[in-house]
Amino acid sequence: MPKVGMEPVRRKALVDAALHVIGDQGTLSVTMSDIARQAGVSAALAHHYFGSKEQLLVETVRSLLKQLRDDTVTALSAASTPRERLSAIVRVSFQADQFSPETIAAWLAFYSEAQRSEETRRFLVIYARRLHSNLVSNLKQLCVADDAQRIAEGTAAMIDGLYIRRALGSSPVTADASIALTDDYITLNLNARQPQDNAA
Repeated sequence: MPKVGMEPVRRKALVDAALHVIGDQGTLSVTMSDIARQAGVSAALAHHYFGSKEQLLVETVRSLLKQLRDDTVTALSAASTPRERLSAIVRVSFQADQFSPETIAAWLAFYSEAQRSEETRRFLVIYARRLHSNLVSNLKQLCVADDAQRIAEGTAAMIDGLYIRRALGSSPVTADASIALTDDYITLNLNARQPQDNAA
């Protein structure tokens, strides 16, 4: 029997291990034994906590998205203007724990799985909608609604594209370069859509 009070600790260790193993192998075709071994527990204990590998994988993508949401909320609360909030959203998207090669490999594996798993697809759609909403709500304070929608779509596409480039080892590969490129895209589009004296 697992020790009383150990369940949250073990569950988190298994989620972290799943992320590590998936990122390391670049695929969801890992076994519960692989994940359990990485977490330092038995496969039987992993099954006890999650029931199946599929349930553990769902919890892993849920954990990734929860961390991203929490970090975004914290970053937005520290920004005081719409333009600063846009930059905060961009920075969070490329922060170290989200933009590490291992985590990016896991993200790509989950996107591939979303073609087959309705639950995984649902989580990723929620992420995309949340990113779009955060971008649009701040862009609308800096430009007209139609432009806000277009800039938000372009910004989200840049973030996704830079993740793929990072996964492929293409340039730019650094978080700072990716942040700068995405921020420049926002600035150039805002400046092109409003009088210079009102530019952000």
